[in-house]
Amino acid sequence: MMGNMDTKELLKKVRKIEIKTRRLSDNLFGGEYHSAFKGRGMTFSEVRNYQFGDDVRSIDWNVTARYNEPFVKVFEEERELTLMLMIDVSGSEYFGTQSTFKKNILIEIAATLAFSAIQNNDKVGLMLFTDQIELYIPPKKGRMHVLRIIRELLEFKPQNHKTDISFALKSLTNMLKKKAIVFVMSDFMDDNYENSLKIVSQKHDVTGIRIYDEREEELPNVGLIQARDAETNKRVWINTSLIKTRQKYKNNYQDRVKYFNRTFNISGAGRISSKVEESYVKKLLNYFKAR
Repeated sequence: MMGNMDTKELLKKVRKIEIKTRRLSDNLFGGEYHSAFKGRGMTFSEVRNYQFGDDVRSIDWNVTARYNEPFVKVFEEERELTLMLMIDVSGSEYFGTQSTFKKNILIEIAATLAFSAIQNNDKVGLMLFTDQIELYIPPKKGRMHVLRIIRELLEFKPQNHKTDISFALKSLTNMLKKKAIVFVMSDFMDDNYENSLKIVSQKHDVTGIRIYDEREEELPNVGLIQARDAETNKRVWINTSLIKTRQKYKNNYQDRVKYFNRTFNISGAGRISSKVEESYVKKLLNYFKAR
């Protein structure tokens, strides 16, 4: 019986997220998403036979003359795009003050983007990563597919705790043959992904979304605490009363943020940083509009 109850609860949650994010994508993001990603894709790609109702202005007269029947130019715009959501599910937060809160926001952003994409008849895929690829759902169209993605995001329990953004980006290159719109969501507490990001950005349209909690920027002075060492996954004691310890933590945090900003800039990728309590809606809209 219990399992049944859980499924019901889960579906209720999925539905709640759908209602909220669907409204966002219908009212706000549909058009913005379309113009941000498709408006620029008007590159001529191929010709096809003229069909009733096609715009006469798109007839390719050279090809038409050669074959003695009307052909029209097809622009990229007519082809669907692929949206790839790459989400870091590692336990990189030192001690997740609000890791569930952060997770919910990540899920909402992912769902909003996914609904915006299927409104435009695009495919949506999902990759969940730690220092491994934890889950890969190949890109598909349709509402049911998006609901499956939301369900996975709500339920998923990662096997590993470390983060390796470079590995995830490299894996993506092998998985996606066609140009895609890629959103990488993480707190980006990692480095050494500069080369991988450059390679991915050359082919795909990449945006990093850094969701962070201000409370994670500094270690609170609370004496001895137990934390998990991200590398070894062993529990270690940390003396937060030592200024030196707090300073080291803070420097490390700030270095990673600087690295994120710089690396995404030089790779020509887009980036958004949003605090958990900020309106990610505003951030996304401004980002789309600025493109």
